Amino acid sequence: MSAPTPPGDRIAKVIARAGVASRRDAERMIEAGRVAVNGKVIDRAALNVTAADKITVDGKPIAAPEAPRLWMYHKPAGLVTTNKDEQGRPTIFDKLPEDMPRVMSVGRLDLNSEGLLLLTNDGGLKRKMELPSTGWLRRYRVRVNGRPSDETFAPLRNGIEVEGQKFLPMIVTLDRQQGANAWLTVGIREGKNREIRRAMSDIGLTVNRLIRISYGPFQLGNLATGAVEEVRPKVVRDQLGLEGAKPDKPKPQRSRRPKRD
Repeated sequence: MSAPTPPGDRIAKVIARAGVASRRDAERMIEAGRVAVNGKVIDRAALNVTAADKITVDGKPIAAPEAPRLWMYHKPAGLVTTNKDEQGRPTIFDKLPEDMPRVMSVGRLDLNSEGLLLLTNDGGLKRKMELPSTGWLRRYRVRVNGRPSDETFAPLRNGIEVEGQKFLPMIVTLDRQQGANAWLTVGIREGKNREIRRAMSDIGLTVNRLIRISYGPFQLGNLATGAVEEVRPKVVRDQLGLEGAKPDKPKPQRSRRPKRD
């Protein structure tokens, strides 16, 4: 029989939840000998700790774990959804308000896509929301070049395979024709890499605008481009079943304007 799992959480996770660094960076700090537990420097991340343990990074005690929080962000086109970009392109994190805490994106939107992007300060919450088993519908407004009919989208509604990768059936509605372009509403449940663009290309259509308008129960609504709005803690608790999702302040952050360049 295997040994029972020690109580608590992995130390890198605890450091990340305290807002010190990402989980991966926390592991690097540990390997560099910058982390101590109960006064003893450690060099391996394979350690579980509990609230009773005293953890320091560079000699300073870490803060208590932050409560899980969630924000909605209206991503503009032209930004990449990574912390750093090898090609030097601007990222969403370059454009967030200066008073935002350290956050991670829930899934991604590619460079040319826009619309609703969820952000969280909690890695566990991020992973939970990204799991395919969550099954949340992501809805998009999609503009394609061409004059499709409703029957054009039958392959997408049935589920197709593109370059050896299977896509689940999509919900596709042809909304209107506008000159040489057509507007669609598309719903997907997986969100694989460039899924909608690749699927449309496979049936002979080119996407020239893609806007995510919802992610599960969270709606883009009238949120201005580049703006951020925190989801009320009660909504986070109700939708995700989180007992610890409580506001850090008496009133949650409702709306913030992006900082100016």
